[in-house]
Amino acid sequence: MSFDDLTEALKIFGLSNQATLDEIRKRYRALAREHHPDHGGEDPEKMGRINLAYKLLRDYCANYRFTFSLDEYLKQNPEERMQRQFYDDPVWGGGNKKGGE
Repeated sequence: MSFDDLTEALKIFGLSNQATLDEIRKRYRALAREHHPDHGGEDPEKMGRINLAYKLLRDYCANYRFTFSLDEYLKQNPEERMQRQFYDDPVWGGGNKKGGE
């Protein structure tokens, strides 16, 4: 698989360069309902391209190395990042409030 193959698969699925597994699965199901020959799809080659793109995306995700670093976690969870950043700020976070203020 090349990067061009991967970007073509995303293009076929109409996804951006960031997608969850759930988004990929849902998009595949929607495309299959629309283009499968048993459901009135008129271009069997299109369904073949969709299936190939789905296999490529699944294979890529299956071999993806996830990172569990704090930096990546905070990127994925901006609320946590904000809480950590402003927790000690008496105006924004309230972390230093004393005596139940």
